[in-house]
Parts: sequence; structure tokens; C-alpha cells
Amino acid sequence: MSKKNILKWLQEGQITIPSVLLTHYKEMKLDEYELVLLLHILSYNEKGNEFPTPIELASSMTINDTECSDILRKVIQKGFIKINEGYTSDGIRFEKYSLDPLWEKVIDHFLMQEKRKEVEVNKQEETNLYTCFEQEFGRPLSPFECETLSLWIDDDHHDAIIIKSALREAVISGKLNFRYIDRILFEWKKNGIKTIEQAKSHGRKFRQHQKSKPKEPDASRQDPLPFYNWLEQ
Repeated sequence: MSKKNILKWLQEGQITIPSVLLTHYKEMKLDEYELVLLLHILSYNEKGNEFPTPIELASSMTINDTECSDILRKVIQKGFIKINEGYTSDGIRFEKYSLDPLWEKVIDHFLMQEKRKEVEVNKQEETNLYTCFEQEFGRPLSPFECETLSLWIDDDHHDAIIIKSALREAVISGKLNFRYIDRILFEWKKNGIKTIEQAKSHGRKFRQHQKSKPKEPDASRQDPLPFYNWLEQ
């Protein structure tokens, strides 16, 4: 191949296609003909032709211009492209295809997929959370304890990882009960603690503070009475 031919090949240009479009076009209600047609419109756009005719589009496909017109109409009705109108500086009216609706749908689908993954991860985290508690308590949780866990997640909006950190803190403190864990979560939420690092740091500071506090004398304790040995008298 000569340099001239290679240069011509490079000048043909390239198009960037989001992988989510190629892997999920079926879920986006597109068939293969509609997808390829959209890619050809994109290619024509990048070469400066913003309104290719059905004849031009069909010339690069295995369909005729009538079939191409039908597919064009479908993708417009489905909201993947739209026709915009404008005027040149000379006042001449023109039309062009806008692919903005396609990219908006691709973004929406991508975000929806990410949301689904997040939901699945959260479900798995919650399942692991119940297992964690049962392992630490050494027994199955009671219905009341299960309900408390659900309230921490659904009503108080604590992340599973933060609840696990509070459980760990209770274990370290030797106060393994739901009331104590609930108090930890309340304090953390009040102090804006949302990550494991923040929770660990807060826990260390709390324990250091507890150790440095002087022990209060026990008011119930009385000084022992002097022992008197009656046998020496």
C-alpha cells in the first residue's frame, strides 16, 4: 500500500462509539438496522454532511432507499434523532439531523445500569450485615433486632458499612447490645461521620478520652472499720 493510499485511509476519519450503545442497544429498543443507520448518520455528520439523504445512507447498507426511509422514520418516532431547522447567513433554510436525543438516551441508560449495580451491591451488603451481627452475637437475631437493623438502614439511612463499624466499636468496648450500637450511630450521625476512617478515628479518640478520665470514687463504698482482736485482751 502506498503512502498516498494510507493518507487517504487516515483522512476517512474515525467515529467514537460508546460501548454502552453497542452492548445495550437491544435494551434501548433498537435493532441492528436502526443501530447501523444511526452510526452512518454519525459518520456523515463528522464528515460535514449533517443531513444525508436515504439514498446516501442506503448506499453504505444492505437495504434500499425506501427501506432506509422507513427505518429513518422509526428512529425519529422512537426519539433517537430529530430534525433541526436553521438558516444560513444568506437566509437559506436548511435541515440537519441532531443526534443529541441518542446521546441523552445512552447517558440515561448508562446511569440506570449504574443504579441497578448500586442497588445489587447494597442488597448484598445488607445480607452480609445480618450475617455479621449473628456471628458477633453468636445466635440468630430476634425479630425486634432485625426490625432495628432495618430501621437503621431504611429510616436513619445509615450505610451498611457504617453499621458494621458501630458493631465493631461495640465489640471493642465490650458492650455488645443493640441499645449501645444505636447510641454510637446516633452520635456519629450528629457528628457527621460517614466513612470507616472517620468512624475509626472517632472511636479511638473516644476510648482515649475514657481512659484519661479520672475514676470517680464509689459513694457506696465505706472505709473498713478497724479490726479489733479480742483474744489479746
